[in-house]
This record gives sequence, C-alpha cells and structure tokens, in this order.
Amino acid sequence: MISNDGAGDRAALQASINRTRAELGETVEALTARADVRGRLRSSMLQTRAQLRQRAGRAAGAVRGPLQDAGSSARRNPVPWGVVGASVAGVLTMVIVILVKRGRRR
Repeated sequence: MISNDGAGDRAALQASINRTRAELGETVEALTARADVRGRLRSSMLQTRAQLRQRAGRAAGAVRGPLQDAGSSARRNPVPWGVVGASVAGVLTMVIVILVKRGRRR
C-alpha cells in the first residue's frame, strides 16, 4: 500500500477505506436494529395479529358451512327444531328453578 517514503497506491488505500466504511455502516445498522426493542416488538405484534386473523378466518369458514346447512335444514323441516328449542328452554327453566331454590335454603 504505502511505502516507507510516503508514496503509495492512493486508489488502493481509498478503496480499502471505502470498504471499511461500508462494513462499519452495516455493523452500525445491525446494532441499531437489535437495540430497537420497540420496533422489534411492533413487528412481532403485527406478525402475530396477521396469524390470528388468518386462523380466525379459517375457523369462521369451518363454522359457516355447518351453520348454513343447519339453517336450511330448519327451514325445510321446522317442527323438529321447534321441539328441540322447546326442550332446551324447558331444561334451562328447570336448572334455573333448582338453582334459585338452593340459593334460598342457604
């Protein structure tokens, strides 16, 4: 590079300096990215949110089909669904009455 008398290849020296500066710049960027906790947390949050939305969409799609089938079945044959609804209402009423009576005893 540079000889003892001070003469040397300036272009090679300048290229070496430029490479060192570029490497230093990359190192500083990497350290800055690692030190940016808020940015990393935000990125992680956005990624998690996207995954949850995707899973919710798949779950909604899986539920939507059977619900539509049940709805069309109820429209075609309303009497059994009315009986099921009345039975559920009766069971709930009995459970509420039992719970209220137990509460009064205490």
